[in-house]
Amino acid sequence: MGANSFPFVGGSYTARSRTFDAQRTLNLYPEVSGSGTSRSVSALYGTPGLALWASLVGGPVRGLLRFTQAQAVAVVGSTVYTLTTAGVGVAIGSISAGTAPVSMASNGGVVMLAAGAAGYFIDPAAGTVTQITDPDFVGAGRVDYIDGYFVWTTPGTGRFQISQLLGTGIDGLDFATAEGAPDNLLSLVVDHRELWLFGETSTEVWFNSGNIDFPFERIQGAFMEIGCAAATSVAKLDNTVFWLGADDRGQGMVMRAQGYQPQRVSTHAVEYAIGQMSVISDAVAYTYQQEGHSFYVLNFPTAGQTWVYDASTDQWHERAWRDPLLGTLGRHRAQVHMAFAGENIVGDWETGNLYRLDLDTYSDNGAPIVRTRRCAHIASGGGWQFFSSLQLIMETGVGLASGQGSDPQAMLRWSDDGGLTWSSEAWVSMGRMGEYKRRALWRRLGKGRDRVFEVTITDPVKAVIVDAVLQVEAGR
Repeated sequence: MGANSFPFVGGSYTARSRTFDAQRTLNLYPEVSGSGTSRSVSALYGTPGLALWASLVGGPVRGLLRFTQAQAVAVVGSTVYTLTTAGVGVAIGSISAGTAPVSMASNGGVVMLAAGAAGYFIDPAAGTVTQITDPDFVGAGRVDYIDGYFVWTTPGTGRFQISQLLGTGIDGLDFATAEGAPDNLLSLVVDHRELWLFGETSTEVWFNSGNIDFPFERIQGAFMEIGCAAATSVAKLDNTVFWLGADDRGQGMVMRAQGYQPQRVSTHAVEYAIGQMSVISDAVAYTYQQEGHSFYVLNFPTAGQTWVYDASTDQWHERAWRDPLLGTLGRHRAQVHMAFAGENIVGDWETGNLYRLDLDTYSDNGAPIVRTRRCAHIASGGGWQFFSSLQLIMETGVGLASGQGSDPQAMLRWSDDGGLTWSSEAWVSMGRMGEYKRRALWRRLGKGRDRVFEVTITDPVKAVIVDAVLQVEAGR
């Protein structure tokens, strides 16, 4: 009999067959040691909680944009707000009703807002919202800003339009077609002063050539035979562009640009999860950085799931919100993001709430966060294994002064059939406040030939799992 560490920490990887791999990491993310002398190679930290920053009236938060260091713009339902760094919102106008995310870009003086068939110019300083009624404007799906021009996709076509230089005027002849393939344009983004145009099955990159007739031209060789499965999945992170891909052969891989080449970053397990969804064209992504981690957060509204890629570790994890009334898990509350007032501010997909993504907040605006780690298979080549004990090496003594979490608990269950059925729940204390020597230890765990352990924490306390030690004896 021996007590040994085993690979408990890791990312989500629930394969098509759970007999192959059944790992899950929910509302936890791995961090790899940078010192080389840490207690273990990596640890799991709890994802940030949602701390209420502002509560606006109007419905779901459809868009957020930092305009200046002191002022931001929020679209909540059909209402446009300006925001101060203190989270004070002032309604300045309205746009067409809807719940889908909008696209916004700033030229430093005004903001252009694209909402499909409609477009608007917002002057945050003057507090005005003006609908674009120019007959040369025929709608905008996604908008961005480059070299003095607003640039936007024309819905249902392969075209994009641009504004006048350093202004908001629109000329009906100032358009171009992404000509590398005959598909429609779904999205665009400006990255490193280059214009990335995402079609249904192809992507191409243009630059400002200064041509007097039309300033943008396609970069030779910057054409990719993979397009975009969801217009709002395109986002910038880690000095490049990420998106949910699609082409003539299929869809559902998450890509990042490596130069002008698409590089797959999703795993087979993530792609299996996406493949089970009935709709992925409504996927919405945002990106943010926190304590050296660069996260691409991909929400699937119809499927009710949130998947997150961490570019710093090349690992995926899941995030979810638990409905306090039903007890069911659904997609995370955050839908859109901006870095403003020194915080990562996110908007709720259902209400007008804006939150801070805060690593020291251990609830989602008061709702418990379910944190789960399901580890890799522990197999013995077909022989019996007798499990005497399992100890989580974790931060203990994290209990609160009173109320829920004053004696925080960790719940263990296990499966001996690859994660298809589970044991009863076994609970141990994570330590009341100051009980730093408390051990999260389970004993008498039975026998199995192929064991998967799963630990869940729901108390509103700091959750850090560093390692696990298993005492097991091999049988015949």
